[in-house]
Amino acid sequence: MPDDSPASFLDTPVPEGWDCNLLDDLVDADRGISYGIVQPGKHDDAGVPIVRVNNLRNGRIETNDVLRVSTTIEEKYARTRLRGGEVLLSLVGTLGECAVVPPELRGWNVARAVAVIPIRSDIDPRWVTTCLRSAPLQHLIRTWATTTVQATFNLRDVRRLPIVIPPTATREWMTKVLGMLDDKIELNRRMNELLEGMARAYFKAWFVNFEPVKAKAGGATSFPGMPQPVFDRLPDTFVDSEFGEVPEGWNTGRLGDVIEVHDRRRIPLSKKQRQERRGQIPYYGATGVIDYVDEPIFDGIHVLLGEDGSVVRDDGTPFVQYVWGRYWVNNHAHVLSGANGFGNEHLYLLLQLADIRPFVTGAVQAKLNQKNMCSLPVVIPQTSFLNAFQSIIEPWFSLVRALSDQSTVLVQTRETLLPRLVSGEVAVPATNGGGDG
Repeated sequence: MPDDSPASFLDTPVPEGWDCNLLDDLVDADRGISYGIVQPGKHDDAGVPIVRVNNLRNGRIETNDVLRVSTTIEEKYARTRLRGGEVLLSLVGTLGECAVVPPELRGWNVARAVAVIPIRSDIDPRWVTTCLRSAPLQHLIRTWATTTVQATFNLRDVRRLPIVIPPTATREWMTKVLGMLDDKIELNRRMNELLEGMARAYFKAWFVNFEPVKAKAGGATSFPGMPQPVFDRLPDTFVDSEFGEVPEGWNTGRLGDVIEVHDRRRIPLSKKQRQERRGQIPYYGATGVIDYVDEPIFDGIHVLLGEDGSVVRDDGTPFVQYVWGRYWVNNHAHVLSGANGFGNEHLYLLLQLADIRPFVTGAVQAKLNQKNMCSLPVVIPQTSFLNAFQSIIEPWFSLVRALSDQSTVLVQTRETLLPRLVSGEVAVPATNGGGDG
């Protein structure tokens, strides 16, 4: 008679003394597993925020791009209204992303493409996400998914996912170890977000709103955060230009005047070549999805600007990335660096705030070709002013790079450790083990 136990879905045996349950058996029976709002409609500023697939990333819920649905629509989906502590799992498109709902998201809801999994109070939801993120379950999710139109994972199969349950103390120790790695990765991410936010604020004040020049024109003798010699050399009047008023003595130009383009000559790789080289060196692309890689290996600090496909955000700003080291890049991104006094970090901040909608072409697929890209208007201050700004932000971005590199190592450590913990291959210290789940 065939073995139809939950453990039979796994390629490796469950360690002695451990249990293995269907995910459905670990769920609050009064609520059950459900998916969310089928047709959320247009964004409603006064509506209820919902979690979509794009909000689930690397074991956390990102809330910087949230859709709000009207209360009239949301009230029909009270079953999936979040209380905090549930596990969310992506079901459509990008499969298998999962995270535990933090308390501050109580009252939110989810989209149709996200499953709400209310875990029983005696099971730590963090352990469930640990299992769901492990290689064996990620493999099952991909294998069981249907792909007629786009990859979709059905609730029926969500319910039969096998979750191994070690003894309580063992499980708690594993959760703690993995949680420490996740916490450090998240701390690094937040620090980088803060550093980049500070740099954007400085950039906007100095180069967009011209606040130091306005302050000097108003009689100020200094400006917060600006070195005094730099402030002393600032003009205190404005002149008209083709882009509006700019500080006297500053020039106007085009993006092509202040960049170097590194991807003018790229040789397409065959599918076989791409597969052979995949994973050896990091891949980048404007959308983060790598489906086409050209021959050259880039090295150093560069700025990637969306070329086609996902080029422009809803607010008109482009998709832009700040990258470093050795890497490949797909054909959806221009590879740029600053020139003529513009540092790479300055260029990155400038493009983050640029409205590129007038320069994007393509009725079917949005495209920012090199000619149009180089036509973007820019204000060009004196070199001494550019250098002063670069000297302030460079240490911040140096720390961004260091923390990101550290997080890469931590993620690799986690991915190496995770399957060994879940399979029981890594032994738990005896002082922490024991106890039944």
